[in-house]
Amino acid sequence: MRAIITVIGTDTMGIIAKISSFLADNHINILDISQTIMQDLFTMIMLVDLEKSDIKFDDTTDNLDKIAAEIGVTIRIQHEDIFNSMHRI
Repeated sequence: MRAIITVIGTDTMGIIAKISSFLADNHINILDISQTIMQDLFTMIMLVDLEKSDIKFDDTTDNLDKIAAEIGVTIRIQHEDIFNSMHRI
């Protein structure tokens, strides 16, 4: 199963490291990543593969929420199909 992770917040050191470390620790593979900084606003979109993950999707969401609170950003994860359906014109 693939999912889209979006991250938005004030740019601080270690955002990518914190999130990618969590993903690696839980066998969630990053398939594609795009990030940019607009003035002091950090934005990132990741396509990830959860097939070999050790934890359930809901637990992944909860853990990403905890990381978001720790580093002061907003993190959302959605199944790829839901994300694509929401963004079709």
